[in-house]
Amino acid sequence: MIENLLWVLAGYLLGAVPTGVLLGRLSGRDPRRAGSGNIGATNVTRTMGKGWGAFTLLVDVAKGLLPTLYAARTGEPFLAPAVGLAATVGHCYPVWLRFKGGKGVATAFGAMAALAWPVAVFSALLWVVVAVVSRIPALGSLAAAVAFVGLSAWDHRPEATQLLALLLALLIVLRHRTNLQQLRRGRRQGSRP
Repeated sequence: MIENLLWVLAGYLLGAVPTGVLLGRLSGRDPRRAGSGNIGATNVTRTMGKGWGAFTLLVDVAKGLLPTLYAARTGEPFLAPAVGLAATVGHCYPVWLRFKGGKGVATAFGAMAALAWPVAVFSALLWVVVAVVSRIPALGSLAAAVAFVGLSAWDHRPEATQLLALLLALLIVLRHRTNLQQLRRGRRQGSRP
């Protein structure tokens, strides 16, 4: 039991590493002080450039992928999903930044890829299509979150993986609540959000 809790804590602490902020120190620009103020790859790309954004994306995916993969080796059915969720929560609410982090999408992709890579790949492709067509990355994120849940059930993934997909989707929707409010306001005003 204590060992499992340590796995979950390690997942959280790894997920809480603020990639965008650390890279911002190297580049001399803090993503929290520009654009949307978010520390994730989308805002890092906007504020620091594509190279920094791509590197942030890769590291943030790895924060979900690697601890979840290692936890899966234990063979305990609910441990790897718990670690993947903890890593994503860590990214969203990092202790190092007073619990003000990113939106968790890349780290959630990593966690899902560790347990159900076809679900993660299809969801990532859906994110790209929706984000490119709508020109609103948040819509892509929300579509991918819904795909996590639907595809995990459709593909008859283990119960623990389906639960992870649901919890990740809820977390992503929660972290995008401001975006949802902006989209609703834009529609009410009759303009493109």
